[in-house]
Amino acid sequence: MRKMIVLEHISLDGVIQGPGRPDEDTSEGFTYGGWIAPYSDESLGAILRKQMNQTFDLLLGRKTFEIWASYWPQHGDIWPEVNKATKYVASNTITTGDWQPSVILSGDIAEKVSKIKRQQGPDLHVWGSGELIQTLLKHDLVDVFWLMIYPITLGCGKRLFADGTIPAAFKVTESYTTPNGVIIVSYERAGAIRTESSDLL
Repeated sequence: MRKMIVLEHISLDGVIQGPGRPDEDTSEGFTYGGWIAPYSDESLGAILRKQMNQTFDLLLGRKTFEIWASYWPQHGDIWPEVNKATKYVASNTITTGDWQPSVILSGDIAEKVSKIKRQQGPDLHVWGSGELIQTLLKHDLVDVFWLMIYPITLGCGKRLFADGTIPAAFKVTESYTTPNGVIIVSYERAGAIRTESSDLL
């Protein structure tokens, strides 16, 4: 069974919108696009490249797919694996994509993604795709959060945990802190939430 791994650049207040560049996603009047750039350094780049060089397939929302489809085919030397990966695209508005190999998923996205997870194949990586992630969270389809947490609050924008998140426990399987204060941490599902009295209080 494949794991569903959500990989995100995220602010301290949970925002994942428009991290890469000013014009990436200006919906709902978002004006802070490109907010990760001041924190980039060699350490973060090395950790990110290691993660990107794994074998994977992609699950993307339509908007992220279209943004990436206009960029990565021309920059395969930077990230060859992204062009090789099968791109599963959640969309009810497009029926095909020029960036191949790609498979368009429409209708009951949760059911179709659940079926893909049960198939043999590489893990499924989700980047961006804020609206799609809300569907995955509501249906308990996320196995791992691989987060790059930046020392910044944005006060507005699309958030990773927006609504409908089910209660769940996680364990940290790896973590790093870069010289510029970015915390990279992998949270893997660890069953249900447990409650008991604490000796710390």
